[in-house]
Amino acid sequence: MRSKSYYWLALFMCFFAISCDNTEDGSYVDPITIYEKVNGNWGLTNLKMVDEFAKTNKIEPNEENLSTFFNYEDFKINFSVDEKNRPTSYEVTGNVPPLFAPKGYWELSSDFQQTNAGAVKIYLYSDAQKTQKTDELRLSSVPGKSGEMEIQLVRSSEGTAFLTYVFKLNAIN
Repeated sequence: MRSKSYYWLALFMCFFAISCDNTEDGSYVDPITIYEKVNGNWGLTNLKMVDEFAKTNKIEPNEENLSTFFNYEDFKINFSVDEKNRPTSYEVTGNVPPLFAPKGYWELSSDFQQTNAGAVKIYLYSDAQKTQKTDELRLSSVPGKSGEMEIQLVRSSEGTAFLTYVFKLNAIN
């Protein structure tokens, strides 16, 4: 008789333990946007120029490291956002030849990385209303825990890419 009472007591304790599992997940917060990840100061670690025609036709060499040429080791870029993490302005600093407008305004093609939509684009504008687009960059590597980002500037003619500049950047605190 006693073994049956232990059985029922053990069974009751199991049901009690399972029914009390009310996990507190904390309060809801908005998801982290790419704007929050891109925001801030970035320093160049590598700049590569890729000849797309040569690469397509398997002609060597088809890449050139420009990092140490033309003072590009001094290249820095700042992407700014407002208090709501919406994009405001950007500015390139360093005594480097400009590959795109050295300052202006920016926005992304998407707030979040889309799995099947390709690279997120960074649109560059000359005006705060964002009506005069000056260039377009591809965000080929979204910043994460490592604090690294890769952007590409593609030059094309009649829809065909002929030259790509690949910027590898590290976050500067």
